[in-house]
Amino acid sequence: MLTIEQAYWLIALFLAGAAILNLRAHRWSHAAFWGVLAVLIAGGKYVLAAHAAHHQFPAQLAGVGVIALAVLSPRMTRGQVSERDSAAREADALRLRHRLFGPALLIPLVTLLVALFGAYCVVGGVHLFAPYRMTLTGLALSCVVALIAALWVTRAKPAAGLAEGRRLLDTLGWAALLPLTLAALGGVFAATGVGTAVADVVRLAVPVNSALACVLAFGAGMVLFTVIMGNAFAAFPVLMAGVGIPLLIHLHGANPAILGAMGMVTGYCGTLFTPMAANFNIVPVALLELPGQNDVIRAQWKTGALLLVVNLTLMYFLVFRF
Repeated sequence: MLTIEQAYWLIALFLAGAAILNLRAHRWSHAAFWGVLAVLIAGGKYVLAAHAAHHQFPAQLAGVGVIALAVLSPRMTRGQVSERDSAAREADALRLRHRLFGPALLIPLVTLLVALFGAYCVVGGVHLFAPYRMTLTGLALSCVVALIAALWVTRAKPAAGLAEGRRLLDTLGWAALLPLTLAALGGVFAATGVGTAVADVVRLAVPVNSALACVLAFGAGMVLFTVIMGNAFAAFPVLMAGVGIPLLIHLHGANPAILGAMGMVTGYCGTLFTPMAANFNIVPVALLELPGQNDVIRAQWKTGALLLVVNLTLMYFLVFRF
């Protein structure tokens, strides 16, 4: 049976491989950063088990690891990572052409198939996919399938996957952890009562008996928190706890599934406006060597504003009618 724990182990092994390659290249900060992260991800299950048994030492070690990541992150400069010369890469691109997109498209396809039909995959009375977090398990499986397909299409050696993955990790640096850390930050905010504070502010600022006003407050809040924290994953638990659940779902009877989906898409509009979403808006500037740090934001903010209007309109007309 495939479980989410196995997916975490695969991630830990990949990070450990990136650390080893950096160690061989004498890139000490990068090696230490990815090595510490590999240990934290591999040991997460044991930290939770120890915490449940009221043993605090493993959690304290994990805290030391997080502090180590924070100390190492300023030293995660892009530097020079060896890669194939441009002529060889262009020749391969011309030879492979659109076949290069095939492995990438397998990731959403396999993930969707597992999410939809994974519960029905049973062999000898044993489920192939654990029902808990089946979508994430499917995503991990799809990445493995895509890697195998990419190696088959390009006729590359398996080590090339690790080498290119390590090069991309080193290029992104600490920004590769932003989705993970910001999602955790949203959970911390929700657990510490920020959602309740947001609900109190909304009740003072908008007429809560108006469904339209609550929809606008929810959508605007998703965008604002996403701009501040850099990721809709961080904004979602706060706004759902403060506005979505008490006002839209309980008070006005909004459909939770539609509200959740539309709320996340609305939050992603805020991602297009903010430099805090460094992995989306700042890292591409470095990768593409653009002259201005905010050039990506300047190119996409009008699209984000148009999408925001469309999302809010759809949200209002859909969440109360299904």
